Amino acid sequence: MEDRPIPGISLAATPSGTGCLECLSGDGPGWWLHLRRCAQCGHIGCCDSSPSQHASAHARTVGHPVVRSFEPGEDWFYEHTTKKFFRGPRLPDPQSRPPEQPAPAPADKVPADWRERIHR
Repeated sequence: MEDRPIPGISLAATPSGTGCLECLSGDGPGWWLHLRRCAQCGHIGCCDSSPSQHASAHARTVGHPVVRSFEPGEDWFYEHTTKKFFRGPRLPDPQSRPPEQPAPAPADKVPADWRERIHR
C-alpha cells in the first residue's frame, strides 16, 4: 500500500527549537505550560492553556492547521479547523522537548502564581 500525503503534515519539517519561538523572542510574558509543534513547518509554539497561545495563533495566521504535541510521551495530532484529535505519522526527531526541561518553562520566567494565569 502506498503512503499518501496528509494535508497539513510535512514529513520533512524539523522542530524550530525546544521552546516556544515567540515566548523566547519576548512576545508575551515569556513562559508556557505545554508545547505544540506545527506538523507542516515545525514551528514550536505554546499551548492554548499557556498565557500567549502562540501555537494556535500560528495556525490562524499562517494557515497551518495541524499540530502535534511536543511533550514527552505524547504523540497525538490536532486539526484546528475540524477541532479533532487523531494519530498521525512519525515526524522528524526530536519528537518532544527535552525530558529534563520542566513544564511550565522556562523555569526562570514562570511566576509563582502560574496556575492562576493559565487558560482553562
